[in-house]
Amino acid sequence: MTTSSSPARITHWIDGKPFGGSSERAGDVFDPATGQVTGRVDLADVATVDLAVAGAATAAEAWGEASLAVRTRVLFRFRELLDAHKGEVAAAITAEHGKVLSDAEGEVTRGLEVVEFACGIPHLLKGGYSENVSTKVDVYSIRQPLGVVAVISPFNFPAMVPLWFLPVAIACGNAVVLKPSEKDPSASLLVARLWAEAGLPEGVLQVVHGDKVAVDRLLEHPDVASVSFVGSTPIARYVYETGTRNGKRVQALGGAKNHMVVLPDADLDLAADAAVNAGFGSAGERCMAISALVAVEPVADELVAKIAERVATLRTGDGRRGCDMGPLVTKQHRDKVAGYVAAGSEAGADLVVDGREQEFDGAAEGFWLGPTLLDRVTPDMSVYTDEIFGPVLSVLRVASYDEALELVNANPYGNGTAIFTNDGGAARRFQHEVQVGMIGVNVPIPVPMAYYSFGGWKSSLFGDSHAHGAEGVHFFTRGKVVTSRWLDPSHGGLNLGFPQNA
Repeated sequence: MTTSSSPARITHWIDGKPFGGSSERAGDVFDPATGQVTGRVDLADVATVDLAVAGAATAAEAWGEASLAVRTRVLFRFRELLDAHKGEVAAAITAEHGKVLSDAEGEVTRGLEVVEFACGIPHLLKGGYSENVSTKVDVYSIRQPLGVVAVISPFNFPAMVPLWFLPVAIACGNAVVLKPSEKDPSASLLVARLWAEAGLPEGVLQVVHGDKVAVDRLLEHPDVASVSFVGSTPIARYVYETGTRNGKRVQALGGAKNHMVVLPDADLDLAADAAVNAGFGSAGERCMAISALVAVEPVADELVAKIAERVATLRTGDGRRGCDMGPLVTKQHRDKVAGYVAAGSEAGADLVVDGREQEFDGAAEGFWLGPTLLDRVTPDMSVYTDEIFGPVLSVLRVASYDEALELVNANPYGNGTAIFTNDGGAARRFQHEVQVGMIGVNVPIPVPMAYYSFGGWKSSLFGDSHAHGAEGVHFFTRGKVVTSRWLDPSHGGLNLGFPQNA
């Protein structure tokens, strides 16, 4: 592996400017397509986290008192800036994560949808009002910000996942401490700079890079009111249990094993296209990736052949070269995923396409693993039981719809699923009976629009609040109910000017 002669230093963002911090620890940031170290990211110590939280606490007082009109103007300006600079943000994602540029731009665009949703915060925070519940007594409800909130985001979506939370939390009047993945931190700093350019006051968004030291401090800090997390299930469980034990409101989105059920009446060309797109997009490093295809016989042979034909046309390589799929994020992760491929083959699965034995359009030192297709996988194999988080698609064969449903429902994960069929009755039955939080009907990646909420069931979610949408607004606010009686009318004086918001 080659190493860059002068890796860039990647620092924290505190109180509206770069901040070096007091820790001497740092981590390597790689270009996955070349294997080179391109950056050294500062890893925060407890003192740096405390400084960020203190600044956020000060900023939260004034920002929480800012009018909805003021907050909304910042949101609209940020939306325009992010849209104008999405190419720059996408390039940073590709350089550190490895996904192809078109996929990175799509990630930013999906994040923009949440910003647009949050621009409607004046409507989203409207409460209810009941007049004269008793004689001359009225009752109404209001929602107020929490104060300082923490967001801990994963490596696979360095822009989109933070944007699931930041716009809603900020629009609701909170200050946010973001801890992005130390594997690809630069996109978060670009986003922070755009927030500042949009007029967000200093300290309302703090970015602290780090590892478990930073995470644990955020989970235990007495001034942090809530924690939003996206990552693997074991860490999500840890975040939820530790955060709630320290009195925090927590939404922790965990791992997934997403199934795509194909019934015999389905359009197999459509299903094959969908399986390839959802299985190998972003090198399978998506929490909504399809990793288990459940073929209801007698379609498995034909479907597997169609998928293999399509996989043969894909080009894996440097995401800046117009390839279909990029590298995995680190060498360690690439080796781990390759180990699952070997284990599946050794356990008896048919290795239809071996991603370890392909040509790659990129430097030899890149973290490459091509699309891999395993057929005749059984539920006891590790390629099925474990969340691999790589470009490995496993095909399981079942005899009936009921067997397919039982397989999906028996899985400990319940993040996303899809069914491909031309039978409306079967689709309706599936969406009612399946024990999964997000469902696609002839749609392989059922990621909801921003005005709906994102999140799964079972071991894919800890806490009862999903991301963005109405649930996101409720998560980042607390409700009050006011009962009032006013016995005498008041007079406000004369003012013939047109009223304006400020």
